[in-house]
Amino acid sequence: MRLRALLDNDALGLRLLGGENELDRGVRGVMTTDLRDPSRYLSGGELVLTGLAWRRTAEDSEPFVRLLAGAQVAGLAAGEAELGDIPDDLVQACLRHRLPLFAVNESVAFATITEYVVRQVSGERAGDLAAVVDRHRRLMTSGPAGGGPDAVLDLLGSDLDLHAWVLSPTGRQIAGVGEGLPTEVGAALAGEHLAAVRHGRRAPHRAVARGVTYSLFPIRNTGRGAAAPAVRDVREGVLSDWLLAVEADAADWPAARLDLLQGVTQLIAVERDRREAARTVRRRLAQEVLELVQTGAAPAEIAARLRVAAPVLLPGLGSAPHWQVVVARVDWGGDAAVETGQVTQSLLEEILIDPAATGQDSADRIAVAHSGDEAIALVPLPAVSLGGPEDAPPPSEAGLHADALLESVRTPLAAGLADDGRLTLGVSAAVHSAEGLRGALEEARHARRVAAARPGLVCAAGHHELASHVLLLPFVPDDVRRAFTARLLDPLRDYDRRHRAELIPTLEAFLDCDGSWTRCAARLHLHVNTLRYRVGRIEQLTGRDLSRLEDKLDFFLALRMS
Repeated sequence: MRLRALLDNDALGLRLLGGENELDRGVRGVMTTDLRDPSRYLSGGELVLTGLAWRRTAEDSEPFVRLLAGAQVAGLAAGEAELGDIPDDLVQACLRHRLPLFAVNESVAFATITEYVVRQVSGERAGDLAAVVDRHRRLMTSGPAGGGPDAVLDLLGSDLDLHAWVLSPTGRQIAGVGEGLPTEVGAALAGEHLAAVRHGRRAPHRAVARGVTYSLFPIRNTGRGAAAPAVRDVREGVLSDWLLAVEADAADWPAARLDLLQGVTQLIAVERDRREAARTVRRRLAQEVLELVQTGAAPAEIAARLRVAAPVLLPGLGSAPHWQVVVARVDWGGDAAVETGQVTQSLLEEILIDPAATGQDSADRIAVAHSGDEAIALVPLPAVSLGGPEDAPPPSEAGLHADALLESVRTPLAAGLADDGRLTLGVSAAVHSAEGLRGALEEARHARRVAAARPGLVCAAGHHELASHVLLLPFVPDDVRRAFTARLLDPLRDYDRRHRAELIPTLEAFLDCDGSWTRCAARLHLHVNTLRYRVGRIEQLTGRDLSRLEDKLDFFLALRMS
């Protein structure tokens, strides 16, 4: 279809703001996004829909539009619900890059536009299939009449006699009608899906669980059909995509039915975008708390931010709860740089949900930020109480436990990690004040490092497994801290002053990369042999061995206390 066809349909509520000479561009798909940089999910020819949540200042428009133009999208449609009139800085940026820009009236749901484009691009279907898709569109729109993914799946059952479920990458049921999938089946199907994606097999993927055949369709915002997402590396999204599991063998389906199911995944992707938008406030709160903690802000300032976070995460609680910190990281082998921060953030949100919980709103009490390649969760624990009932568990035993978090997700995630990825996770003890939050963050980070030292694709460690001197670190006298750090680090500092050898930065990077020669050399832009020389010099000057966990731990503590 051509862009100008969008203006011929009054029901879409589109108003052209610029790009009159570009309306003959072809539209191959549609994508809804509020990411500041959605380019890795674009393959070209899409109509991009945005609610403008990415725009914080006028300076944000130019880089956003430049990325879209570089991805060769067909046009941009911006909703008026967030800011009212479309900002002039966005209009001017689109004019400079010759990108057609439409304003979407606040009364029109993005789902309506998505469905229209999907239908036009896919071509006219047979009468009954077209009617099903039209009913899907009506039920996916916002407002009281909307039914969300469950309503779409209900229509698949009633109109096409197909039983289907939307699953998370760990196999948790997000949507479904009638009898739910057993937890074990969901995990098995998710594992089959992740393995198929890692091996590059074309969707839909066929899987058999408990003697029943299923067809698995990825749910991605990449436009029409089963095209692979436009990411630089499949590993950047494999652990965060949803999937549609249909109880049927799609191998012999006609093209029209396959096309219909691909359209359904696009509609469900709209609901995924809504869920991501709903998490924005919780993620922002977690990010603000994390930045305060990491920059050494006053406890009173952190406590004030926690008081803001508590009602959002636990409405009606009345007082700030105890908190736990969970740190997770996904590492990939090979030489290619793979962005993992946002994917790990999404994955950690999923891991922290009870695997037996269903629905897309189960993460309403989870706030996860990301810093570099780490995802960091701030988890409220209202049940933890120092003065609770006699049979209540003590704070040291209540809350989240590392191994339990990964018990039900280990198998499917291992399939997605394949032979070149690792997920490591650390969990802190519960703390009841802002003063304890920094220690909890360091505790969770160190627990994750302990997990990283273990074999296996999916590993976790909790605060119970840390040495007592780590737990007592905040209470170590200052003179003892100074003596400990001087004994380990002063020889390196002296050598750096004399030779500009950068041994201290090398040591920090080596520990942060969990002793990986390849990743550390890439981070420092060094040849691996140069890195080995520097590490050898560190060991020579200090008499320590960086292949031993004990010596790594001592260096880690010395750097943290210096």
